[in-house]
Amino acid sequence: MSTAPLSQTALLLELEAVVEKNLDRHLSIAKEWFPHEYVPWSEGRTFDGPLGGEPWSESDSTIPDVARTALIVNLLTEDNLPSYHHEIATLFGRDGAWGTWVHRWTAEEGRHGTAIRDYLTVTRAVDPVALERARMTHMSAGYENVHGDEVLHSLAYVSFQELATRISHRNTGRVTGDPACEALLARVAADENLHMVFYRNLLGAAFELAPSQAMRAVADVVADFQMPGVGIEGFARKSVAIALAGIYDLRQHRDDVVQPVLRQWDVFNVTGLDADGEAARDQIAGHLDDLERAASRFEEKRAAREARLATRA
Repeated sequence: MSTAPLSQTALLLELEAVVEKNLDRHLSIAKEWFPHEYVPWSEGRTFDGPLGGEPWSESDSTIPDVARTALIVNLLTEDNLPSYHHEIATLFGRDGAWGTWVHRWTAEEGRHGTAIRDYLTVTRAVDPVALERARMTHMSAGYENVHGDEVLHSLAYVSFQELATRISHRNTGRVTGDPACEALLARVAADENLHMVFYRNLLGAAFELAPSQAMRAVADVVADFQMPGVGIEGFARKSVAIALAGIYDLRQHRDDVVQPVLRQWDVFNVTGLDADGEAARDQIAGHLDDLERAASRFEEKRAAREARLATRA
């Protein structure tokens, strides 16, 4: 275990064997599935336009408005896959085990957007014109990894992000009230969970290789975590609606995403830290306290809001 900081190139080289091991593990347990099997094609009918079908109407679907919002956010996030691929291929490289993983991850993620869009279009759950315009706007802006060429920061980020995405998909499926959508998003969430485990294992190995650098990466990411869909038009407003519905809120972020991953890394018992590593661990503990306070405040406000709405009803 080295006490001197490792360069980004050295980190990639040192972790190559771990990538290969976890890639083999992933391929051995990842289940083949087919997006078309999760879409109720018999519900589809032609839209207006060149083929002269029926225009979309909000009454075409009975799913709740907040479920529509969450589905759109989830899909637009998945739509930016070309940018995500570019970022991780640039960071991790296209050769060896790293490159094999980059392409495999991209292939698995690619079917998520396909499946969700097919479901939304066939069931007329959302306005397809507005959805396409939102896709064009969001993808035209692209996505940029805010951690640049920092390997450990990027691994820390995706460890939390993949788990957050899994929870968001699962809860969105439940809120729709549609068994077909719930089954589809549960299948997508299963992919996200395997991706989270892969990245989490890599950073776990990094804690043994360069504990202080890994701790600093985790502290920085936890302190400034944002979902990859943050660039979606109206994301702040949509996020509030999603949080109020209990699809993804601060309590879930703290208790179901941040804490379990930190526990898996056993961050509060890591040894061999330098001064910055110790400071980073203290910052993680402090941020967990901040998240607890923020989550409690949000829960109180949400409960008060629900009480007001119940009184009016």
